[in-house]
Order: sequence, then C-alpha cells, then structure tokens
Amino acid sequence: MFSAISNDAIRNKADATLSGRRRRWGWTPFFGPALIAAVAYIDPGNFATNIEAGSRYGYALLWVVLGANLMAMLIQTLSARLGLATGRNLPEIIRDRYPRPLVWCYWVQAEIVAIATDLAEFLGAALAFNLLFGLSLMEGALLTGLITYLALLLHRQGFRLMEIVIGAMIMAVASGFLLEMLLGTPDPAPLLEGLLLPSFPDSYSLYLAAGILGATVMPHVIYLHSALSQNRIQTRDEGQRKRLMRYYRIDVIVGMAIAGLVNLSMLAMAAAVFHAQGRLDIATISDSYQLLSPMMGQQLASHVFGLALLLAGLSSSIVGTLSGQVIMQGFVNFTIPIWLRRLVTMLPALAVIMLGISEQKALVASQVILSFGIPFALIPLLCFTSDRRLMGNLVNGRSVTAIGGAICTLIIALNGYVLFFTLTGH
Repeated sequence: MFSAISNDAIRNKADATLSGRRRRWGWTPFFGPALIAAVAYIDPGNFATNIEAGSRYGYALLWVVLGANLMAMLIQTLSARLGLATGRNLPEIIRDRYPRPLVWCYWVQAEIVAIATDLAEFLGAALAFNLLFGLSLMEGALLTGLITYLALLLHRQGFRLMEIVIGAMIMAVASGFLLEMLLGTPDPAPLLEGLLLPSFPDSYSLYLAAGILGATVMPHVIYLHSALSQNRIQTRDEGQRKRLMRYYRIDVIVGMAIAGLVNLSMLAMAAAVFHAQGRLDIATISDSYQLLSPMMGQQLASHVFGLALLLAGLSSSIVGTLSGQVIMQGFVNFTIPIWLRRLVTMLPALAVIMLGISEQKALVASQVILSFGIPFALIPLLCFTSDRRLMGNLVNGRSVTAIGGAICTLIIALNGYVLFFTLTGH
C-alpha cells in the first residue's frame, strides 16, 4: 500500500543526505512516519483514561503515562526497523511465516482492535462537535466520517502532504494542552512524586492503568509504523540503511516525546483542576469541558479543550483507517475501498450513540481491549527483529530483545489482572 507512494523530491533529498552530500535541512525527509504514529497516542481514548486517572487519583498515575511512552519509543523503533530492513510490513511477514489458520486468527483480532480504535476516535470527535457547536452525537459522528474520508484523499497526493497535515494537527493539540496545564498551575511536588514513584492507590487504579497503557501503546499503530517505513526511502547499501535507521530512531523519539508531553499534560491538568479541588467524580470528557472554565476562571480553557479533542479525534480517525487498510492487505492480501472501510468502522460508534451507552464507559473499555491486543503485535515483532537472517545489520541487540521481552511480559500480566478484575469485580 505505502510502497506505491511516490514523492521524488523528498526521496532525492534523502538520497543526497544519506550519500554524504550535506544539504541545508537535509534531515527533513526522514521525519514524518513517527508523527503519524504518534497521533494514535493522543486520541480521544487518551482523553478518557487520563482525565479519569487525574480526577480520581491526582498525580498518582503519571508514572504509568511516562512508562507507557518509554515503552512506545522502543516498540515503534522496532516497527520502523522491521519495515526498513525487510521492505515489508509486520502483517505481511506474519502472513508469509505463520500457518494460514493462525494468520486468519491474527487478522480477526487485529480487525477487532481496529474497530475498538475507531470507536474511541469517532466518539471523541462526535462529542467534540456536540460540545463546541451543539450538534447531536449522531450528526457529529456522520460529519466526522465525511471529514476524515475527504482528508484521506490527500494520501493520493503523496506521503509528505499527509505527514504535514497530521503533524500540524498534533502540534495544535500539544500546544492546547500545554496551555491548559499552565492555566491549571499544577503543584510541582506531588507532580514529581507521581511521575517518579510508582504506586497503585487501589484495585481500580490498576484497571485504569491498563486503559492508559492500551490508549498509549496501540496495537494497530505497531502494524502501521512498519508500513510507513517500508520502501519509503530507498537505500543503496548497508551503510546507508544504518544511517537511515538512525534518523528514523530520532524521528520516533521526537514523535513519542510530543505524544508523551500531551498525555502527561492532560493528566496533570485533570489532577490540578479537578482532584485538587475535591472534584473526584469528574471522570467524563463532557463534565471536563463544562467545568474547566468555571473552575479555572478562564472561558478559554473549555474552548481549547474542545478544539484539542476535535483535532485529536479527526487526526486519529484518519490514521486508524490507514492502519485498517494495512492490516487487511497485510494479513489476507485483500483491500477494500477506503470509503467502504470508513463506513464499516463507523458502525460500532453509531450503534453506541443510538443505544445511549455512556461514551465514557465505551471509551475506557475500548482502551482496555487495545491493551489486550498489544502482545499479539509485540511478540512477532520481537521475534522477527531478533532474526539476523531477516534483519541483516539492523537485527536487535540482545539487550533490546531482553527489554522488549520484559515489556511484553509486563503487559500480559497486567492484562491478566484486568481480566480477573472485570470478571470478578475485585
């Protein structure tokens, strides 16, 4: 899918830089894939989990957000490395190397993850249209579908234009939440304590931590990032390939750092404004929008929050649709028109709206589903990137593989506890 994208000017500039012919702004062609991936780390699901965590527990779960973003840096780097080293994306390699029945099982669970992702994104954007402009949730959802479909048409103009549009949206969301945090004036001492001293105040906080993890390290974007880096820029030899990987690594660090700052600011804002004033019940996006202005004494606060939610929902919905195409094409070598995928993935969100289900409960539950999908993407990613015959000179070092294995084990253990909590209520 992405290997067919052509943007000769960008690629020529990249080739000149990789060949040692230094140019002004010669680093710019290599930046962009991680920004698209980073959108998934600041979608409306993050709003739901971070606001609930901040309002219920203050700054106590900031360390979870920090840890999840550090995990994301490693995982997205591995995904980019796989696409660069093999010229194929993760679903394609799974299709080539795994038994056919297992591949179909992988495809089904990946589609479920994609649907859960789209549910959060559509609900978030629809809710933003409702809060900002008074549209009904159904009208907002339909408008979201139309806008994201039109935006996806930009993809036909080359990968660079899409990267610029998505990057601009991310920077707008980041600026909005940094402003919100400054207006909220968080207390530095408990903020640092929550950031550096791990703790779980109660059993529900562990459930919420899984939701934060699922909203941060998202399975569909693990698949997507390998597609964004496959054949994006051609290399002539192993030396150029290693140099390109260094640029991609920096791209990931920058992209994930921006997403991490947004998530930390979001939780810190909820802690400073709601928890600090005794409003521990503020756990929904709608309540946050309504109460930000009176509690902060700034009318601007609610408008900035609503606009950030809208941009996050729209941009993540665009990226979610691209991920869905990669998943289907990679696992089963089949594609459908983007308009049809856009329509199909809208249906669960429309059903939630029609049935009157709480958007907050739907958003948090969708993020926990995403958390369960992480190992399905992460285990093969670790196995493939540790295979020297497949990766060549970009193979993982033993320490990277060990850290990745520890992360995967931690995620599986946390998911096991969440399943126990959900089934038993303890």
